[in-house]
Amino acid sequence: MTIKHHMGHLPAHRPLTKVKLLYDEDAIYVRFWVYDRYVMALETDSQSAVCRDSCVELFFSPSKDVSPGYFNIEANCVGTTLFHYQRNPQIGQELLTAEIHQLDMRHSIKGPTVAQEITEPLTWTLGYRIPFSALKPYATISRPSPGVIWRANLYKCADRTSHPHWLTWSPVKFERPNFHLKEQFGFFHFA
Repeated sequence: MTIKHHMGHLPAHRPLTKVKLLYDEDAIYVRFWVYDRYVMALETDSQSAVCRDSCVELFFSPSKDVSPGYFNIEANCVGTTLFHYQRNPQIGQELLTAEIHQLDMRHSIKGPTVAQEITEPLTWTLGYRIPFSALKPYATISRPSPGVIWRANLYKCADRTSHPHWLTWSPVKFERPNFHLKEQFGFFHFA
């Protein structure tokens, strides 16, 4: 999949971002490839506002029904992660502090931060494993298999870099950036 739509004004910098999902009987695996510039990461604490850094995000309901709530996983380019379950957009969120450690986060940019913005072209990757056991206490899971559908959206953002942008996989029709419009999530059709 390619994250190619934007929210808000057309940004001057639109990094090409590709995503691949795989699954097995125990987990779903997510991998991002970001062909970027103006890369920065200052957040070092789990559950912090990593969306302000060079960041990739997955918001999803593990079924076709998004009404009970959805998960959001946000990670900056050095792997600092936020993991929530949202019963309602931007309210009623539960921090998944114990579950965050089950994601097995992998990333190509090493170090606790990227304090000096990297302005030259750079490709970075980030991937993780989401065990279904981490989701089960919060939501009914339609386990991926041929024909199963989940509601979701994928995002690339960088709020506080010199070239901010808010990019989406599934188009979001709204006058300003808002990733929490669950009714506008797209559909993952598993094969």
